[in-house]
Amino acid sequence: MPLCPDAEDWLTLSLLPGLGCVLIWRLVRQAGSPGEALRLGARPSAVPGIGPRLLALMADSAQVAVARQLAQRELERIERLGISLLSLYSPDYPELLRTIPDPPVLLYCRGDLAILRQPTVAVIGSRAATDYGRRMAALLAAELVAQDITIVSGAAYGIDAAAHRGALRAGGATVAVLGCGVDVVYPRAHADLFQELAAQGLLLSEYPLGTPPEGFRFPARNRIISGLAKGVVVVEATEKSGSLITARLALDQGREVFAVPGRIDSPKSSGTHRLIQQGAHLVHGATDIVEALAWESGTGPCGLAEKAAATGPSPQVSPAEQHLLLSLDAYPRDIDTLVRMTGLPIVDLHTLLLQLELKGLIRQLPGQLYERRLMD
Repeated sequence: MPLCPDAEDWLTLSLLPGLGCVLIWRLVRQAGSPGEALRLGARPSAVPGIGPRLLALMADSAQVAVARQLAQRELERIERLGISLLSLYSPDYPELLRTIPDPPVLLYCRGDLAILRQPTVAVIGSRAATDYGRRMAALLAAELVAQDITIVSGAAYGIDAAAHRGALRAGGATVAVLGCGVDVVYPRAHADLFQELAAQGLLLSEYPLGTPPEGFRFPARNRIISGLAKGVVVVEATEKSGSLITARLALDQGREVFAVPGRIDSPKSSGTHRLIQQGAHLVHGATDIVEALAWESGTGPCGLAEKAAATGPSPQVSPAEQHLLLSLDAYPRDIDTLVRMTGLPIVDLHTLLLQLELKGLIRQLPGQLYERRLMD
């Protein structure tokens, strides 16, 4: 796995307390290299943001020696785990990410680096997503990877996981940007997904190995999700969703923002509808994204709703079960609604619902609501 030139010096700088991405980048740019910055060749007192405390830190040989020892141990772990380390000067560092105001100085990468050279779209949304939201995220990801577009997201519950899985199941490329070290699985329930991402996609983080998933790290990683992509798609989000923060970051970075519409009475779609009102592109399918980003589309205009409706039921279901499944589309429905839609006696309806639930095709929600189970 490739290591950036001057990897030990880059790591030493990054492990000095109080030096963030912006200050490190200013120091290295003035000095010409991380090694020169550590030798004070950059005259850090002349660098904006370097005050007396940081100047004293840079001049403290004992502090620098401690940071270098930590860097050497980090390099040993990196090499042992087969992880790639990219710096801002590395040829494999993503060009789009390099252009944001505060690009990460170092990127830890676990997986296929070639993925970073492909056109990229971010697909994000609510952690507590509905089945509709997860299904739309998976279908949209599958449509995009079919056109050799990489999907980037954050490996969280809900929309993120659905987007990654949709891309992987379609045989495409996907990048998970983490708010912890690339050797830390979070959430723990996604251990299988992380294995797939490391084997077929890419896990990426700016944080050292072993870094725990602390809350303040996730807003910081969102700038990387939007920074890697030419466009950001919000599939499902409430008015106060963190996904809207990522959408604002995307706008600040000069990226295009897209939103998938949902039901007008669903709080889970209120944030996406607000984005559309504010000028975000309404997404009906992958073609909308490809055309807005001026990429060539290799497929015909297939909308998400049409593709979802065209998804046939499992061959293991009976005609009566198939009839009921077609009445359970994007959102949960109650018993009375299903009786009206299907015309089935309530006794027969309960039997069919139980059979479909046992087959794993639907699930019951509180309040005797039922929905199709298309994505876990």
